[in-house]
Amino acid sequence: MTIAEIKEILAQEEISESTMNLILQDERKGVQKLVVSYMKRIERDTQERLRLESMYETESVFYKKGISLVAGIDEVGRGPLAGPVTVAAVILKPHAFFPGLNDSKKVKPSHRVKLAEIIKQQAIAYSIVSVFPEEIDSLNIYGATLTAMYQAVKELQVKAEAVIVDAMPLHLSIPVESLIHGDEKSASVAAASIIAKVHRDQLMDVYDKKYPGYGFKNNKGYGTKEHLEGLYRLGITPIHRKSFEPVKSIITGKEYYNK
Repeated sequence: MTIAEIKEILAQEEISESTMNLILQDERKGVQKLVVSYMKRIERDTQERLRLESMYETESVFYKKGISLVAGIDEVGRGPLAGPVTVAAVILKPHAFFPGLNDSKKVKPSHRVKLAEIIKQQAIAYSIVSVFPEEIDSLNIYGATLTAMYQAVKELQVKAEAVIVDAMPLHLSIPVESLIHGDEKSASVAAASIIAKVHRDQLMDVYDKKYPGYGFKNNKGYGTKEHLEGLYRLGITPIHRKSFEPVKSIITGKEYYNK
């Protein structure tokens, strides 16, 4: 075999034992370097599989009871001054492997987008629910988040048999496990975090074009300096939360801006 052929073989997911033995016996320096690189990749993949498997600890408690349709639920966007709060619910296949899966805040934006698509393609079911500023102002952000979470469970194409939620007290007719930092501890909640984050970010990108001058593409509605300067220069938009400061004070004419 040529070194190029061996490189192609080592890039494959599965290699037969006989072929691997032949490669290991090859004393060419180029082949030896490829083998070292291959071994390091296998070690990284193994560590990643172990890490992700540890994120199925809570799900596994349900799996052992014969409950396989476990929905992870998470939200994004509780803190921003503008835009919706978005909730996703996801039912994964037991022990499904998604390299790089983690709390959405710990995943690079480009990988988040790819992961979101893979998760949606491979999940047993998922749903995404956004509650917009008018309802947030009416219910308060906590109530709006709860409303979105209940709706997300309801909208799953496959009925969940249990729920794992990131630090919220849901009351359902099925078992509910509320986990502090659930998006770091549960694969299902992390998957929901990824989907919700990507969906909301894409909405804020659209709003950035519709309402230029606030930097929504970059700040996603959070109260950054650019966003606050835009608020005081241009005023509020229909996607601003009127019950949040400093939006509320701008509406009432009170001074709030802290440079």
